[in-house]
Amino acid sequence: MFPNSSNLGRPPFPPKYQQQSTFFTKLPVNIPPTLLSPQQIVVPTFHFRSAVLSRAVLNGSIEVTPVVTPVVKPVTYRSGSPVSTSDVLTSFQGRKRQSQQRVPDDAKRQRIHSHDSDTAVVNQAVPLPEEGRRSFPASVSVPSPVLHAHGSPVLLGCVPPFQDTLFPAPTEIKLPVAKDELSKQVLEWFQVCCQQPSDLNRKELCRKELQREIQLIFPQSRLFLVGSSLNGFGTRTSDGDLCLVVKEEPVNQKTEARHILSLVQKLFTTKLSSYIERPQLIRAKVPIVKFRDKVSNVDFDLNVNNVIGIRNTFLLRSYAFIENRVRPLVLVIKKWASFHEINDASRGTLNSYSLVLMVLHYLQTLPEPILPSLQKNYPECFDPTMQLHFVHQAPRTIPPYVSKNGSSLGDLLIGFFKYYATEFDWSHQMISVREAKAIARPDGIEWRNKFICVEEPFDGTNTARAVHEKQKYDMIRGEIAQAWRLLRDKKDLNCILPLKAIKQKR
Repeated sequence: MFPNSSNLGRPPFPPKYQQQSTFFTKLPVNIPPTLLSPQQIVVPTFHFRSAVLSRAVLNGSIEVTPVVTPVVKPVTYRSGSPVSTSDVLTSFQGRKRQSQQRVPDDAKRQRIHSHDSDTAVVNQAVPLPEEGRRSFPASVSVPSPVLHAHGSPVLLGCVPPFQDTLFPAPTEIKLPVAKDELSKQVLEWFQVCCQQPSDLNRKELCRKELQREIQLIFPQSRLFLVGSSLNGFGTRTSDGDLCLVVKEEPVNQKTEARHILSLVQKLFTTKLSSYIERPQLIRAKVPIVKFRDKVSNVDFDLNVNNVIGIRNTFLLRSYAFIENRVRPLVLVIKKWASFHEINDASRGTLNSYSLVLMVLHYLQTLPEPILPSLQKNYPECFDPTMQLHFVHQAPRTIPPYVSKNGSSLGDLLIGFFKYYATEFDWSHQMISVREAKAIARPDGIEWRNKFICVEEPFDGTNTARAVHEKQKYDMIRGEIAQAWRLLRDKKDLNCILPLKAIKQKR
């Protein structure tokens, strides 16, 4: 646990130029090199027998115990040897909520000039310690600095550790007790849909291979796996999100990021074409390269220096594991939204990130909250200027949140739809997980005339800005209201999400 500090008095969002210019400050000299391996991360259902890097798992030298019995298939990248991966698949009450006006931070984002050059190597690398400088992740076994002498892990809080050797056994991840039929259905959906260790294993294998190749162009770059694959809310069908960090300065997304991604796309279409297919450069506000990995059969989105995605991955992961009702509820709502076709930002509806924030916000604003504001309670863990090297470490000390709210999963699911169908003021309020309440919309261009406003917890932007058509907004509101009425009357998940039909289709 971190005590309150002077950070509580700082503005909610520092000026953007300040935020971006400090997240790669130099490491303290007393920090061991072993703290620089946040990418050796696996969902908490992995159990490792010895303290070695996850490379050993991918090479088959360590036995992994997943939740479901795996069917092993050999896969290879390039001409390498086969790698074993697994193909496994209290009643709700009404409430009042507070509103509060927030003044937005309109500081200009610091920009840097890009050189329109075809040079293949970029030397502005992410700073690593001079001693022990190595590729990321490490290619040699390094003992974990937080292991006891006999190899037993030190588990300081409820959030599963992010280091390569400290994953709890499956029995340590407890699910809530379901007594009513609707709650049982929610849990069944969760167990069917949640991402398995083998799913993440395949994504990590691809990330590792791609990083090796990309470092031939950007020698000291690092490739991070982010998003639902790591934040605890991934499903069996979740895509992989990758963030390529190439240098310490901010990257101009319109020019420099596109140039970097064009080099990556060229690499994919030439040297890596044997196992990367359909690489496509998408020139969005944050440009990405979309591609499919033939070995893992996973679709990926790769961006450059979008470090907010790294920070919010671990914030959401912390929320996912401090209360055991959070993950089942989120995954069922994500599946519901996907089934009713309101979970696709490219088509003007809600992205998965916004849906997760909506669920967290609802759980924070109950008369007896089920979740706190982690950014308020543990500001040191989620400081937006924290060096990226430590973002994965800080949440490990957060203890479980003990709520007096004993509502069942079924009651919480009905309550989620009731809140957004009848109580939340879409026209005047903004969803804020950072503040743990609904607050008045700021009068800024980011929020003006927007149908849905969901605040990004770190940079204060609107994560639901893709909903810019009234027709799509009305469709989203209509589906929420319909789900509430059906669940209220029938108490049957199949009336909004037919489990049997979808399982047969799968």
